[in-house]
Amino acid sequence: MVTAAMTLQEIEKMIAAVLGGAQARPDDTLSITREFDAPRHLVFAAWTEARHQFRWMGPKDFTVLDCQIDLRVGGRYRTGIRSPEGQEYWFRGEYREIEAPARLVFTFAWEEEGERGMENLVSLEFTEQGGRTRMHFVQAPFQSVSERDSHMGGWTEAFERLGDFLGGRR
Repeated sequence: MVTAAMTLQEIEKMIAAVLGGAQARPDDTLSITREFDAPRHLVFAAWTEARHQFRWMGPKDFTVLDCQIDLRVGGRYRTGIRSPEGQEYWFRGEYREIEAPARLVFTFAWEEEGERGMENLVSLEFTEQGGRTRMHFVQAPFQSVSERDSHMGGWTEAFERLGDFLGGRR
């Protein structure tokens, strides 16, 4: 069980134990740290409120089709995004830990032909200094390096959009 006293490193170790049985290898794990010019309660809200996710979720030039969030431990979310070429992608998961506005842990799985694909775990930690927020994002395990790298590209573009969104809110 994830507790408030756990560090992200401890959570990363637990991710592999819960989802794969062995300790995560570096190529199984995506880790991204970003700083945003916004207080952490706003960054946390951008992750946990559908009205905000409509503004930034997905890679560059993607649009959000739908976003449903039941923000409680055990609650579920489901989001659909559309590429500029018109391809739809749906993902969903379940919230495992919610410690507003410091930490958020949830499962993540793509829907593949209406079925849930391989599930992994996402953990986010938000720390604030001087009105800015540092976000540490970890997602694991991945089945391959190419799958991890694809997520790296998508999340990197999404976080650029998140930064633009948060900058426009201030």
